[in-house]
Amino acid sequence: MIGIFSDSHGDLAAFGAAYELLRGKGARRFLFAGGRYTDLDAWVLEEREKARGGREYSDLDFLADVTQWLSSKDALPRPPAFGEAPANFTAEEDRRLVLERFARVPERDCLQYMDPTIPRKMLDMVGDSLCCLVHDKNDLSREDLLNATIFIHGKEPEPKVVQIGPRYFLTPGRLAGAAEQTCALLEKVEQQLLFTAFRLDGKVVLGPRELQLGRGTKLSVK
Repeated sequence: MIGIFSDSHGDLAAFGAAYELLRGKGARRFLFAGGRYTDLDAWVLEEREKARGGREYSDLDFLADVTQWLSSKDALPRPPAFGEAPANFTAEEDRRLVLERFARVPERDCLQYMDPTIPRKMLDMVGDSLCCLVHDKNDLSREDLLNATIFIHGKEPEPKVVQIGPRYFLTPGRLAGAAEQTCALLEKVEQQLLFTAFRLDGKVVLGPRELQLGRGTKLSVK
């Protein structure tokens, strides 16, 4: 299962609530479509500070983190692709490893958007389908549109599934600046992909919607 959220714009409480909600529903990988790209880093830092009880980061904390990182390298030699499930979460999950469970893309008005080392779009397989993650769907190129089957994007006020021919455009809605704060879950059930959107209180606001891959219609919006 893959958790999807976007457009937190500094609302770290909503970011954390979406993460915990989707994790509780079984998500093991997460897609963050930006809006604000650095919110992931800020949230992880905030959670680590909470775990330290508000005290300052010390040399002992640094040495402990380095020791843990070195000891974990054999257990997690590479970050998994965004369609791949890593080892299960534990009750005392290391927040540093959270970063490795995320794929994210930058929005146009952030510095990372201009950094050539940071991809504006990410491509990977979800099940048997090529998926493209982007913040603004207007950044998609003709090549992207022809090659991928599923497009996940942000910058929309509410969750939506748009099918155009055999391709799907999915958005989880927004965590900030919308009438409802929402996020979404993409899961594979047998040979089908299902998309479901939730409010942060867990109420379903869209779906579960089956993605009928390979059975395209002209245009469908829900």
